Amino acid sequence: MNQQLRGIAALVIVVLVWGTTFPAMKDLTATFTPVWIILTRFAIAALLLSPFLWRARPADLRSGMLLGVVLFFCYLFQVEGLALTSSNRNAFICGLNVLVVPLLGILQGRLPERRIVAALALAVAGLAALCWDGGAWGRGDTLALLSALSFGAYVKLMEVRTRMATRLMSVTAAQIATVGACAALWLLARELPLNGALGAGAAAYWHGVGHHLAHYWLNFAYLGVLCTATIISMQAWGQSRTSANEAAVIYSFEPGAAACFGYLWLGETMTARGWLGAALLIFGMIVSQWNTEGRPAAALAPE
Repeated sequence: MNQQLRGIAALVIVVLVWGTTFPAMKDLTATFTPVWIILTRFAIAALLLSPFLWRARPADLRSGMLLGVVLFFCYLFQVEGLALTSSNRNAFICGLNVLVVPLLGILQGRLPERRIVAALALAVAGLAALCWDGGAWGRGDTLALLSALSFGAYVKLMEVRTRMATRLMSVTAAQIATVGACAALWLLARELPLNGALGAGAAAYWHGVGHHLAHYWLNFAYLGVLCTATIISMQAWGQSRTSANEAAVIYSFEPGAAACFGYLWLGETMTARGWLGAALLIFGMIVSQWNTEGRPAAALAPE
């Protein structure tokens, strides 16, 4: 198996694990604000990956910080939108990031290959069949669209920055730590003053936060250790060996993976239209790999 196929296999695993995060995230949004979820999840992951920051090169740190800022807004918009609209609508709109990556390429004067255009069409049709439930456009939908735009920019930026890296894990650790730092700053600037966490009601507020963190420690451990530290590391490794267009189409299977795991673990049923959507998404992933032109193996070795 060549480097490109290994990268594709890694991204498929990434998407499958992403699909398992929806039950954990749904439980947490009923108790925690989006910024608390992001902060706790990424603080755990940053602690685990902190050894990779030791003696990291300045260029790798700069790449990681830039990626981390963009990734923070991806998660912020997605989780904020999830709290205001249905998970199906949120998944469909966020999944539109598959269109952002090739559009960014067009703005740079490069047209996507025909196989990528066909794969994008299949992916969008699959997302629509799987997730769209109609209704008027709302604030939650706008936030989900902002997440899609941010994530598309993140995928494109990651394609460039991971191939420039000297130590890939240093870039990954830096971006995860940056997401946690952005969440902490956002919490201090916007959320804590509004909730009385710094005033007379501080004791009650922090006692409640501590109680809920202890109650949901398993959810946060799963999200922080596996879904963030492990999977984002695998994502960075996989994307250094694939193109941004290929990665975007593979990522479009996330709603299908979430629906399948919801059925297997939570007993949530899927209609025939839902299964058709999942099949179209998988077929889009396959089409994206047809007639792939050979490219030299990536210079980076897995760490």
